[in-house]
Amino acid sequence: MDNYDVIVIGGGHAGTEACLASARSGCKTLLITQRFETIGQMSCNPSIGGIGKGHLAKEVDALGGAMARAADLSGIHFRTLNKRKGPAVWATRAQADRELYKKAIQGFIRKQKNLKVCESEVIDILVDKKNLCHGVELETKEKISSKTVILTTGTFLSGKIFIGEKSFEAGRAGDKASNKLAKRLRDLGLPLGRLKTGTPPRLDGKTIDFSVLKEQAGDDLRPVFSFFSNLKDHPRQISCYIARTNNKTHEVIRDSLNKSPAFNGVITGKGPRYCPSIEDKVTRFKDKESHQIFLEPEGLNTNIVYPNGISTSLPEEDQEKFIRTIPGLTNVKIEKFGYAVEYDFLDPRGLSSFLENKAIKNLFLAGQINGTTGYEEAASQGIAAGINAAQKALGREMWPPERETSYIGVMIDDLINQGAPEPYRMFTSRAENRLYLREDNVIQRLSPCAEKYGLLEDNKLESVKTYEKNIEEELAKLKKTKIDVDGQTISAYEYLRRPNTNYEDIEKIKSDFTPAELQEVGKKCAIEIKYEGYVKRQKQDIKKSQRDYKIELPEEIDYNKITALSTEARENLSRIRPKTLLQASKISGITPASLSILKIQAKVNKNNKKVSEKNARS
Repeated sequence: MDNYDVIVIGGGHAGTEACLASARSGCKTLLITQRFETIGQMSCNPSIGGIGKGHLAKEVDALGGAMARAADLSGIHFRTLNKRKGPAVWATRAQADRELYKKAIQGFIRKQKNLKVCESEVIDILVDKKNLCHGVELETKEKISSKTVILTTGTFLSGKIFIGEKSFEAGRAGDKASNKLAKRLRDLGLPLGRLKTGTPPRLDGKTIDFSVLKEQAGDDLRPVFSFFSNLKDHPRQISCYIARTNNKTHEVIRDSLNKSPAFNGVITGKGPRYCPSIEDKVTRFKDKESHQIFLEPEGLNTNIVYPNGISTSLPEEDQEKFIRTIPGLTNVKIEKFGYAVEYDFLDPRGLSSFLENKAIKNLFLAGQINGTTGYEEAASQGIAAGINAAQKALGREMWPPERETSYIGVMIDDLINQGAPEPYRMFTSRAENRLYLREDNVIQRLSPCAEKYGLLEDNKLESVKTYEKNIEEELAKLKKTKIDVDGQTISAYEYLRRPNTNYEDIEKIKSDFTPAELQEVGKKCAIEIKYEGYVKRQKQDIKKSQRDYKIELPEEIDYNKITALSTEARENLSRIRPKTLLQASKISGITPASLSILKIQAKVNKNNKKVSEKNARS
């Protein structure tokens, strides 16, 4: 039997980041996937980033991950979203060439030391009588042992695809479902539920009349996704186009709803609220006369176009019928039809903040199996699970991402405390301190973690340290530099605190001012200065609440005996078993009064433990 430190099951966005992080941490790692050629495949939309999602992709990058670098190597249309708002919510988005993205990810996998890939299907996870996971069994009956296992199965657990009245078992189009593994997880008593997602039909770009559509070019000042990339990494840039549905489109869809499995009761799983099907849009937003469709090219060497905004599971003939009512698409040829996929997921409330299963130790989970939707959400969990599975295998301290310092922390905290009653998608609005959790300071926020766990190669770590030093020196220079503004002599630092000022102004005001060698350093300093006061106040508020929130709740607490708590509170606390008051505060039924009771109970338990230990010594 082969032995590994970490085994990762699944080669999607979560699995690739998990295995790469584990291998970078120095662990002997095995990635098991059905087919190597599908590693890094973009199963749905060919894009990375967006509001909230761009922040996650950049956090993965700061931890040495692959997603942002792959986006730069494959991005054919870059934009910064939310530019009319403040820098805290600016979001990078890249339209990607599917084949180039997959090629980049597979290249990172091939080059990574300590990492081996096995093409097979896992049918069992090996669990001993102490509920410790210690390996997997393949479809060939071969057993492979490991210290930790990471499940990143995406939509493959009991996956079922629906197109109108047709349905068949599959994890996605062209790939078989993992039914035996799903059954094994049920047999282990793990809490499984059903969710669904969908994808739109793919169109032949040669049959689209782009002359009647609105062109959407990428940004002139093109953003770069990865800290470790530059504009030279980008391939040739092309435009996207915008089409719109109309009343005739909606009429066709409404007339076909009885044939939609999501509407006739065949599919029971909840779908993603923020990425609804076109059927959902037409029924939920009845007053809207039109819905926007982004026509996104799937690559530089293909004519396939992805119509973002019309995910559907209607029968094939109805898909053709409604699409051809849309201006620009009246003669379009459909290359692949849209479909819905329903799949099993595990209730993430059964996980610790390390993404380790509470019931079965050494078993970590990441991605859609935890009830999330989206590549970036999956990759973020994957890198966290990869770090922690590796640290546990090495017998070292694991990393609990904190919601105060990363969107990864926000997401994991939300999942393990609130669960996933519907597919979870990241938004900047989910973070209390989003003024601090910006794209521009992601390196400063997460590089200490990357260094601690050995996630960055020496040359990358050196680049990070040089960048941080440059910012520190530039901020000091701005404090010393005096300029005359409106009859006053103030520091350049003070000047940049004012609204509607920017770094470039200083050179205009003071001709002998020497700007930072790297333009990005100057811009970064200006943002840092502008947000300084707000962030300081926000940190004070967080610190205040953290004094109590950091109080740990002993594992031995019997919540059912705390009669001062409501029945709902006792039941939820007993099921979730939070480790801290912060986690408890996010559980349904927990009021400020409940937290006061728990704070007292934690103190009582702590004192009782001290007395017991003292008695044991005497």
